Amino acid sequence: MAAESTSPWLVLIHQLPPKPASLRVKVWRRLQALGSVPIKNSVYVLPNTDDAREDFEWVLREIREDGGDASLCEARLVDGLTDDEVRASFQSARESDYRQIATEVRTFARATLPRRGRALSPEAAAQVGGALARFRRRLAEVGEIDFFGAPGRESVEGLLRDLEGRIEPAGDARAKSPPAPRRREDVRGRVWVTRKGVHIDRIASAWLIRRFIDPDAELKLVASRGYAPAPGELRFDMFDAEFTHDGDLCTFEVLLRDFGLRDPGLSAIAEIVHDVDLKDSKYGRPETAGVERVIAGIAWTCSDDPDRLARGAALFDALHGAFRKRKS
Repeated sequence: MAAESTSPWLVLIHQLPPKPASLRVKVWRRLQALGSVPIKNSVYVLPNTDDAREDFEWVLREIREDGGDASLCEARLVDGLTDDEVRASFQSARESDYRQIATEVRTFARATLPRRGRALSPEAAAQVGGALARFRRRLAEVGEIDFFGAPGRESVEGLLRDLEGRIEPAGDARAKSPPAPRRREDVRGRVWVTRKGVHIDRIASAWLIRRFIDPDAELKLVASRGYAPAPGELRFDMFDAEFTHDGDLCTFEVLLRDFGLRDPGLSAIAEIVHDVDLKDSKYGRPETAGVERVIAGIAWTCSDDPDRLARGAALFDALHGAFRKRKS
């Protein structure tokens, strides 16, 4: 990382000659590959780190060598665009990347995999193995430029774990039985850890943990990259967590499954959370669009994670009460 600075952003401003037209495409692709986002025409931004500075300096040199002009500066936003809005732009770009990979994994699985419980032929297993390696490389590439922990990585990881689990020798396929439910008593008093910048799945999962698993649970919010859990901590909805996406299940659904929580109201909420988080319209409940708008409003107006969690908890309390009343 760069030395501590009051300027959190690096800004590259460039001016390109009209010809050759391919130069504009070349520069755009280079900036995209670095994970930078545009904040104005020909103005691109990255977090102020040593690696980002070096990356931008290479682009600046290439632009000048090709007859253009460019400037690199540190920036602190004072008026107009806010830091939160810039971070949201980074998250939106990476979320789109993750969503594209997830769509491709699902499409590949539907076209290639036999019905669950049946073995893959050696040829199909080799095909799946090759695709799995390609998907993991792409996920790693996006992860390298995911500076602010965009939603979507856990979904892709879950799909890839499921794909990996389907590679079995012919004649050795076994239908996997669901895991035995975990006892809530075994996790009482633990610290539950998740990523900062909470959104639908983490907000709903935190509510579920405190409301139905451990009312005294302590929540800990950490940076998305490189967190090493302390002994006894439980992670959810983050990379390599104890509770996170599994196949096409979001974290909320995994928690319901793993703790054997059978409640019609929670099942309805799980369907909403799934569709908002994975954006695959699997369940199509009429309440989903409204919940998605409310969560987006909470995220937009609250940069403070505890405030997001509190407002989200009120929303899910109300939803759960409404679904239970509807069933009675």
